[in-house]
Amino acid sequence: MNFFESLFIEHSALQAIVVLSLISAIGLILGRIRVSGISLGITFVFFIGIIAGHFGLSIDSQMLFYAETFGLVLFVYALGLQVGPGFFSSMRTEGVKLIAPALGVLLTGTAAAIALSYLCGVSMPEMSGILCGATTNTPALAAAQQTLEQMGIDGSGAALGCALTYPLGVVGVILAIVVLRKFFVRDKDMPMPDSKHKKNVFIASYRVTNPGIFGKSIGEVASLSHNHFVISRMWHDGHVLIPMSDRRLQENDILLVITKPNEAKELSLVFGEQEQKDWNSSEIDWNKIDSELISQRILVTRPEINGKRLASLRLRNNYGINISRVYRSGVQLLATPDLVLQLGDRLTVVGEAADIKRVEGILGNAVQSLNEPNLVSVFIGMILGLIVGSIPLAIPGISLPVKLGLAGGPIIIGILIGTFGPRLHMVTYTTQSANMMLRALGLNLYLACLGLDAGKQFFETVMRPEGILWLVLGVAITFVPVILVGVFSMRRMKLDFGSVTGVLCGSMANPMALNYANETIEGDNPSVAYATVYPVCMFLRVVIIQLVIMFFV
Repeated sequence: MNFFESLFIEHSALQAIVVLSLISAIGLILGRIRVSGISLGITFVFFIGIIAGHFGLSIDSQMLFYAETFGLVLFVYALGLQVGPGFFSSMRTEGVKLIAPALGVLLTGTAAAIALSYLCGVSMPEMSGILCGATTNTPALAAAQQTLEQMGIDGSGAALGCALTYPLGVVGVILAIVVLRKFFVRDKDMPMPDSKHKKNVFIASYRVTNPGIFGKSIGEVASLSHNHFVISRMWHDGHVLIPMSDRRLQENDILLVITKPNEAKELSLVFGEQEQKDWNSSEIDWNKIDSELISQRILVTRPEINGKRLASLRLRNNYGINISRVYRSGVQLLATPDLVLQLGDRLTVVGEAADIKRVEGILGNAVQSLNEPNLVSVFIGMILGLIVGSIPLAIPGISLPVKLGLAGGPIIIGILIGTFGPRLHMVTYTTQSANMMLRALGLNLYLACLGLDAGKQFFETVMRPEGILWLVLGVAITFVPVILVGVFSMRRMKLDFGSVTGVLCGSMANPMALNYANETIEGDNPSVAYATVYPVCMFLRVVIIQLVIMFFV
């Protein structure tokens, strides 16, 4: 009996590890069960934690707080590191388009909470907690409690409302995604395989018929045009050539050009007639296009290449090859001269076999060397993220400073390091499997601790006279804005379903729903959209909840 108590009951470091591991294992096993094709996945860990907490299972409060905090920080930082390379390109092309519906979710839910407070006779302190729980935003709850304390108002009602509605806030977004997919999503709303690649890069062929460029070199044409493009191959008198910058264009030369989708038509004015052949099909065998050149992907694995600009390597001039595309973290980029290379980049190289072999030695292409995780950047990044999250930000008109918190700081630093780290010669590369492992481990810890803590008073609160009302209000604040904005985003804003789910999860600060979306939707669209809107919405929710209390209490 003493052995059993030391493992499961008596508070210790050993007992904390055993309890959290047990909750996670049972939750993950049950999360694989599908009902009508639907599975809650890792979210089941949260519910097992609630049940365990309800039946009196607990761990030391300090260890609980540590594990919950560490799990959340690890998850959001790894997420930021993953989406960082594609974040700013996504922000430039679709930032406003993604943030606009996210703000719609935020403002609709807040307005609904204020209206329901008056209609249903729920005090604003309690409603602020219900709103924080329904939107699964614990930093906002902390800000609400601080504001109430400063105003001399008891904040226990806010904490109770959040604890009650938080579980349904988690599930509500997932159920809303399920409802959207079942009743509102059409085939054309789903992201296609490799859709991210097709959005960023478009391949077209042109016949040179513009007299203005006859006799001009490729370098001269590129300097005169404002368009972004890379010429991968050119055919002259039936022979395929590497398009060196000093190669002069002649009438009826055929150019295979990689550009951005929105610039393909404009290039017709530069080169001439665009041919009708579809070069974007995944079924094209590039090595069978011609017999003189081959196409091969080479992985950047040499640390000294990390952070260098593509033009500085002078690969085209020295080795007679051409680099047309760069694959990075699921995103395909144009191989422009000013592109900064990172470890883990996959370069599409076109040229003769012997020349490509020499370039392979320059870039590395040693897959095994990237299997060793670089944990230094992970720990340094988390430290910087926590520092940024702890900085108080003064907002005019608000007496209390606002902080980005445990979640906001690390995800922002993760995005920045993932994007700009290689320019400072930081090795930030982690394999996809390693990144997924970090995220899954962090999210498991966070959910297990969150459920264990909420379970102590969850069922007791439900049995209170106002408990059912609070639950109904929480479900309405969670479910209705997500459904309305989700349908609007697909129908009016023409966003694909993957991006819509990322926007909804990010606007509701719901990493559990994001994990469900990633498991059920192909591609990185949910994660990229989530990381795009999450920092903005998280910060605004912390500010808005304080404004709501100041103006309506």
